[in-house]
Amino acid sequence: MPAPMWAYLSAGAREGRTRDENRAAWADVRFRPRVMRGTGAVATETTLLGQRVATPLGVAPSSMQRVIDDDGEKAMAAGCAQAGALHVVSSNAGHVFVDIANAGREAASGTPWWLQVYVPPDRHSTAPVLAAAVDAGASAIVLTADTPYPGTKYAPAEEDWAGIDLSWHRRNFARPGEARQARDLAPADIEWLASSTGLPIVVKGVLRADDARRCVDAGARAVYVSNHGGRQLDRAVTSCSALPEVVAEVGDEVEVYVDGGVRSGLDVLAALSLGARGVLVGRPALYALAAGGSGGVAGLLRVLAEELSEALELAGCTRLEDANTLR
Repeated sequence: MPAPMWAYLSAGAREGRTRDENRAAWADVRFRPRVMRGTGAVATETTLLGQRVATPLGVAPSSMQRVIDDDGEKAMAAGCAQAGALHVVSSNAGHVFVDIANAGREAASGTPWWLQVYVPPDRHSTAPVLAAAVDAGASAIVLTADTPYPGTKYAPAEEDWAGIDLSWHRRNFARPGEARQARDLAPADIEWLASSTGLPIVVKGVLRADDARRCVDAGARAVYVSNHGGRQLDRAVTSCSALPEVVAEVGDEVEVYVDGGVRSGLDVLAALSLGARGVLVGRPALYALAAGGSGGVAGLLRVLAEELSEALELAGCTRLEDANTLR
């Protein structure tokens, strides 16, 4: 991986406190295991927005993947498909959506992919991007709500990118400026995206119960607890600490997903025990992409799923849904 990409990927906002605390928070979750329940190996299959997946794990959206691997998002899609895991594709992807979707289908058919979007100041300019994703088979739209402006990160410096070809960046936009984020994002944008695409809308970047309620009341079909990997507002609460209040507020009405600091099957179990339906990984998937392309991604997801299955059995769970009885 080129040095500036490593610096970009590893960076947190400002002092990096939220980035670091994300990981530590999952390790503080404790389980109350059950015994004498005749468990055996626990299957990890589930559904996300009604779509069957082999695991509650998924890969969170991220851009710049072609700096890591020539095939970028196509390799990521193939790896997710091989593991039967959800793939959330960034609207800033370096390949056109149809090529990413085809790479996933060629690896293994039937695994869903969703499109992550930033709403731009000119809402209409994103219409072709949304249409291209729908035509390519995206089955949900993930609206990133926590990025009115990119959080300050101290590395890498702009000059560090010299000599690295980024001409493919934001391949699905006709003009780079169309990918800018709107600072006036509002609940009405949820309804607009739903009516524009005909797809369920997932709102990403929610850390409070009251915001989760506003999103659901505006039509969101799922809420995605995330602090952007600690890359936006430093000293924001961890995803782990925010998850319970969001689940308590809207978990009986919509699915709740989470990312941020997840590094093991035990972390996944912790998230499930707190009420998450799906658990996504960001940086680990990019490290796996760098190490082994699509095979590295598939291997990572399979190892996490195996660790989760083992942890479920040791905790006395007979099925995935029993995870929420461990607290």
